Amino acid sequence: TYSWNFQQGCMLHWLSDKLIIYNDRRNGKFVSVILDISTKEEKVIPYPVSAVSSNGKTAVSINFARLHITRPGYGYAGEGQDSRLDEVFPANDGLFLVDLTTGKYKLILSIADVKKLVPPLSDNSIEYFNHTLFNKDGSRLFFLARSSPGPRNTVSFTIGSNGSNLCRVFPDRWEGSHFDWLTSKKLMITCKFQGKKWTHVLFTDGKKDYQILGGGMLSDGHGTFSPDKQWMVTDTGPDELRMQTLILMDITTNALLPLGRFYEPPKFKDSWRCDLHPHWSPRSNMIAFNSTHEGTRQVYITLLEGE
Repeated sequence: TYSWNFQQGCMLHWLSDKLIIYNDRRNGKFVSVILDISTKEEKVIPYPVSAVSSNGKTAVSINFARLHITRPGYGYAGEGQDSRLDEVFPANDGLFLVDLTTGKYKLILSIADVKKLVPPLSDNSIEYFNHTLFNKDGSRLFFLARSSPGPRNTVSFTIGSNGSNLCRVFPDRWEGSHFDWLTSKKLMITCKFQGKKWTHVLFTDGKKDYQILGGGMLSDGHGTFSPDKQWMVTDTGPDELRMQTLILMDITTNALLPLGRFYEPPKFKDSWRCDLHPHWSPRSNMIAFNSTHEGTRQVYITLLEGE
């Protein structure tokens, strides 16, 4: 692929047992490609994808050229899209819903639509969207609205996949960073709770029933829930010794179990950094994670006890 970065790769997703979708650059334009891994047959969708719904038929697209400038390490280099850098809040750019069957798409929320819902921008900053994720039934989306360069401000939002019912999920100064949906109505977001300490917070979409996970011991990690909804795995950034910790949490009891500590060599920093980014196998019996503790960027798998 010619559309790739160190933090989110080419946004590859499984659509079925034999179909995958990933971003690429074809004829100078950013696109997504649906590939049959058995026959190698391809279907090119004229828009890159940022997230895919659980039914494999709908995706959301954002401006990866704009993202490459505003958040290095997350977008794609080249001129595969119009970055619209001359517009602070463009009205024709934002979240696009893509039909993966027909290839048609529509703008469901523009960046201009959130202008009155985000903090004032610093001089020379522009607003952008990133980090999108469908809920379990595909009816709603989570995303972050951010500004760059200068002091970055972040606001967490959810919205119906048809563009309805935009919801700002936190009060001022809580921001938001990493996230996962537990169900179609409940989601976890790491945020600056009460504007102070970064931690994992679980709540119901549209409500303020905030619940701090892990007894407040968890910081800003990449938390993801197991498919059987019994566990959450998360991670930490490198500490003063550049050690990263992989942590398992029992959702019922909030009990924490460290699964391992992994050294990140100093050369892996900034947009080259390698967060652990843990993810679950479909049967909830294995966890995959990234690490550089052996000197190169690799993917590792840990098999949970009893399997």
